[in-house]
Parts: sequence; structure tokens; C-alpha cells
Amino acid sequence: MTCPCGGFGAAADRQFTEQIAARDLESYLTKGPGRTTRLLRDDLLRAGPVDGVLLDIGAGIGALTFELLEAGATRAIDVDASRAYIATASREAARRNCLETVQFICDDFLGAAAQIPAATIVTLDRVVCCYPASRPLLEEAVKHAERLFAFSYPRDTWYVRLWNATLNGKRHLTGNPFRTYIHSAAEMDRVVADAGFRRVSRRGTFAWSVAVYARTTSESK
Repeated sequence: MTCPCGGFGAAADRQFTEQIAARDLESYLTKGPGRTTRLLRDDLLRAGPVDGVLLDIGAGIGALTFELLEAGATRAIDVDASRAYIATASREAARRNCLETVQFICDDFLGAAAQIPAATIVTLDRVVCCYPASRPLLEEAVKHAERLFAFSYPRDTWYVRLWNATLNGKRHLTGNPFRTYIHSAAEMDRVVADAGFRRVSRRGTFAWSVAVYARTTSESK
């Protein structure tokens, strides 16, 4: 699948450059996964078992994918709209000798969802904030989850909103079309629950929340 050349893909390329991807990979290799990635990994392991196929939406440099493959996932599908992230993650997968285990898709998940198969586990780490509306993304993402669904998102607090507005203001001044958004946790929780999942954990940091859900219905994909 070719990378998107306009719309969300162009904005993602402008924001997540080769320099950003290289920085993120170096941080992962020297310091380990970031806080939300660690929380997602650990809470999924508690809700586990972590096996089967992982669909990592907005996978970035692949940190969560590599962590969950080491934890027991047998195969992964990584989707990201940034060409730099996909290229960096692919090189790291090759270095880890797991390139055949991971399918990389460079596209906006919402545009490619119909061609992406269901997975045992679906994750979105710091992804929902990249979309102006959370419902279409979450509805499509949770449809793909057979057993576990997990995502991280900015906390809806005044200081996070202030920081987000500052970042978006800087992007506007530099001509960067990429924007980030704060969404209601209660509304997002309702979307996932309405799809047949119950929340089994929710933890957070000063600025981020991490939630893990397990399917409660017998619906099969």
C-alpha cells in the first residue's frame, strides 16, 4: 500500500519527520518505551494473555509492537500515516529479525480500514488526539478488535488544554497543518462500551490516560 500524499497523510508527514522518527527510535533504544507505551504494555499483559495478532494503529517507530511481540503476540499489523515513521519502524524490525512478522501499512487508518483485517488486540498509543473527532476513529478501530482494545489519550484538564492550544498555535505560526485535539474521556469510553467491551483498567500520568478493554460479547470477527 502506498503512502498517502494529501490530507491527513501530508499533515502527518509534516509533523512526524525523519528527524522526529530518529529521535523517537534513539529514545526507545536507550531508555526503553515511553510512559504511555509502558502502561499499555503492562496493563495488556495483566488483561492478557497477549497472543495472536496485534493491530497497532498509529504505530510510530513500532515501540509498542516490538514490546508486545516480545510478550507473546505472534504477528503484527502496523499502520501509520507518516512515511518517516513507517520507514524507521521497518528498519528496526529488520534489525530485530522480525520483518516477516510485521506488516507495515503507510496510510491513514480511517481511509484504509476496509482493507485491514481484524486482530486479537488493537492498540492506539497517543493517536486519538491526532483526529478532530474521536468517534469515527474509535468506532472503526474497535470493530477490528476481537478480544482486547487499548488506547492512550490526553487528559481533559485545563492545563492539558492550555498546553495543546499553545502547541497548535506554534504550528499555525510555522505553517504546519497538523493539529492535536482533546476529547471527552466519558464519550470515548461510551463508544468502546457500546461496541461490546468493558474497561478492565485505566491509569494515567500527569497529562495522559491509558485504558484497556476486554470484549464482553460472544461476537466473532
